[in-house]
Amino acid sequence: MPPRLRSSNLLPSASSAPCTLCLAAQSQTISLPVPSSRQFSQTPRPLITLRRRKFYEWLNGPGRQLREPIPDSTNYLGAYDKFGNLVRAGPGWRKDRAAQKTATTAGGQANVEAQTEKPAEDVTPAGQENLDQLEEAIRAGEAEQKGAIDGAEKKGEEQKDGKLPPESQEDLRPFPLNQYFRSQPVLSEDLREAIYRRVKKDGATVSLASVEFGVNNERVGAVVRLKQMEKEWIAQGKTLALPYSQAVLSMLPTTPHIDTTLPRNKSKRPIPHEPINDLIVHPATRQQLFVPVAESRRFTRVDAGKAFDNDLLPADARIPHPELVQAEREIEAGLSFEERRRLAEERLEKEQESKRNAEKRKEEELRALKVVPQRRWDFVFKDVSVEAAGRNGKGAAAAGWRYGVPHQDRKRGIPKIPTRVEA
Repeated sequence: MPPRLRSSNLLPSASSAPCTLCLAAQSQTISLPVPSSRQFSQTPRPLITLRRRKFYEWLNGPGRQLREPIPDSTNYLGAYDKFGNLVRAGPGWRKDRAAQKTATTAGGQANVEAQTEKPAEDVTPAGQENLDQLEEAIRAGEAEQKGAIDGAEKKGEEQKDGKLPPESQEDLRPFPLNQYFRSQPVLSEDLREAIYRRVKKDGATVSLASVEFGVNNERVGAVVRLKQMEKEWIAQGKTLALPYSQAVLSMLPTTPHIDTTLPRNKSKRPIPHEPINDLIVHPATRQQLFVPVAESRRFTRVDAGKAFDNDLLPADARIPHPELVQAEREIEAGLSFEERRRLAEERLEKEQESKRNAEKRKEEELRALKVVPQRRWDFVFKDVSVEAAGRNGKGAAAAGWRYGVPHQDRKRGIPKIPTRVEA
């Protein structure tokens, strides 16, 4: 099929007369209006699809509640139904009434603070929650722990007062289609400051602060490092993103700090942030082993750890806080608080003494070694005494493998199966 040519490219010959159709085409081409400016895009306007129309219907309907989020609440999609109503609030709660009451309460507190003169030390520093917010979070945590015994009555009273009931597990679901994901709480600003003061100012160890606040060792170390950096930036005069931090903390569930030194909180216990005795799966235990063992041998958890790796400790020794297991055993034994405290201090002192001895022994071993560096390898020499082998050559301090020790299954009168399993 021959290619099509535009009419403007066809030039009439001098010998032939122009035809009527050519003149009509030229007249039509010349009469076309010339655009005044070049258009950016010639793509036609997209049609309003059904999904787009439904999205705007939701944005102007149930999604309108999320334009002005509720203060001190997560405001996840899972907390609202398909009509845009807050599930935990009930039919008698209104956002405008609660906001009006909150503004009135805040105005009353501002008037009281303006009338009462306070020293500069009592002013709450920027970036931290005030005491009213802290007490409200504490009450919410206590309500979650007690359960739904007085749920209906308390819910009715809170709706009358314009207050919301505490958030449930459904309110912590940010993705409605994922029924199994729940948003995990983060540390509040007061709790971070308390951890920093306990470690840096009071001189407590990381493990002790982890037990007291219910936060694992890694998180305690991270909080101390970040707080130290924050203090250094404040001393240098750098500007901190406090409004951003406050906005993020107001939208996420937080773990409040309960100061047990106050008289009103002496009977309360700190709210644990996370389990602190969880074991991390060791890479050496991800394989399956078949270890032949003699019948008379007692194969314990220590032996199982050494079967995977020579340096792998058993689970009882690898947990972050093995002292908590011993503390629970002492509580079950009926020991008093003073006795348990004395035993804990003795164990802590022995542990520190053993760590110091181990470090000293390791330094002595390193000093006893003679290292000769070479181009590709380093040769290490260690002095060995022949007298360490003893008279029979089977001394424990001697070098090499000792032979001649029979297995226990060769002897008579010894049970071939273990009669006791260490817990």
